[in-house]
Amino acid sequence: MHAGGVCDTAERGALEERFYQLYIAVEQSPVATAITDVTGRIEFVNQRFLDVTGYSREELIGKTPAMIQSGQTPDEVYRDLWATLAAGRVWRGELLNRRKNGELYWESEIITPVRNDRGEVVNFVAVKEDVTERRRQENELRLLATAFETGQATLITDAEMRIEKVNQAFTDITGYREEEVIGKTPKLFKSGRHDSAFYARMWGELLRFGHWQGEIWNRNKHGDIYPLWQSITAVVDAAGEVRNFVAVFHNIAERKRMEKELEHQATRDHLTGAHNRRAFDVAVRQALHQAEQGDEPFTLLLFDIDHFKSVNDTHGHDTGDEILKQLTRQVGHSLRSTDLLARWGGEEFTILLPDTQLRGATTFAERLRCQVAETRFQGLSITISIGITQYRPGDSLDDLIVRADEALYRAKEAGRNGVVINSGEISRVTEA
Repeated sequence: MHAGGVCDTAERGALEERFYQLYIAVEQSPVATAITDVTGRIEFVNQRFLDVTGYSREELIGKTPAMIQSGQTPDEVYRDLWATLAAGRVWRGELLNRRKNGELYWESEIITPVRNDRGEVVNFVAVKEDVTERRRQENELRLLATAFETGQATLITDAEMRIEKVNQAFTDITGYREEEVIGKTPKLFKSGRHDSAFYARMWGELLRFGHWQGEIWNRNKHGDIYPLWQSITAVVDAAGEVRNFVAVFHNIAERKRMEKELEHQATRDHLTGAHNRRAFDVAVRQALHQAEQGDEPFTLLLFDIDHFKSVNDTHGHDTGDEILKQLTRQVGHSLRSTDLLARWGGEEFTILLPDTQLRGATTFAERLRCQVAETRFQGLSITISIGITQYRPGDSLDDLIVRADEALYRAKEAGRNGVVINSGEISRVTEA
């Protein structure tokens, strides 16, 4: 009897030791674990369960898991859960629950029926994993995937700028299919419109700040060169090393065309196509600033068509309009790219000649006067009178216009078809 009692005690001690080890293993498990009776009332929870839910054991023991339910999990999920357990099978699924502080979280659960020696279900063991972050990442990836395929043109490269992925919008803009560009670099799209300094600045900013955006001109598969607004972002890993570059862009050719058209409308005379008075004012003020800063000379011409009112009265305004347009074209052909012709009003025009001394301007004016006199405009002969003045230190726009207008007036008084120079000190007439 004594020996048997010793054995029983030893077995009981070993059993208790194994039970204690099992308890410690479950208690310290990184996975939340709960044991309920067959009605769902909680009999045991481990420390991880408490950490996840925010409740204490005293608050949970004897209660049902309903106290952590969010109210947002569909009823059919719970119906399936209990039907599965009632049939003695293991249930697997995900539930949206609520912590004690009200915060929602997702759990992946495996609930297993536990049977006694007679095969009767006496408990349920629920093993839970907080998958909130995983769900968030999955949702984010789905959103990114949707944006990738439905947003702007997107190109992803590795750290060496080899293309790894492009979307449909990329193909729509560039004409290149994905299989045609994978493994290549964006040099494939270079237009030749940018110099090495442009790319050096772009890469300097990208590597320094991790981001660059700006206007860039590329070439598509068909050879067409077009403007893009592009944003490039460097993607780094946990160690701060660049792993990818993501470029997002859209074609701005239509916007550029509209901007150019609007600028043309704002700065051009609607009849002749010459610059208007507003554009002329801006150009002269810029010339004044440059002259003040760098002592760069410039001259101003003011001219109009002699006896133009008689032309309109005799031949009609349509003829007069055509003469104005033809004269604008002819004068334009005589100008340098840096010169500016503007319609001042009616039949009066101005010409800004940057970096030009008075002598050169006078030679140009005489040549222009002769060319006009020798040309037939709508079958008619016309002449022009020209007033010239040169920038002097301290001049304003008004000072220049007043002197040029005075010179033009004197050219008219002297019989027209002539050039008068007003230097601010003396005036002289150059006759035909």
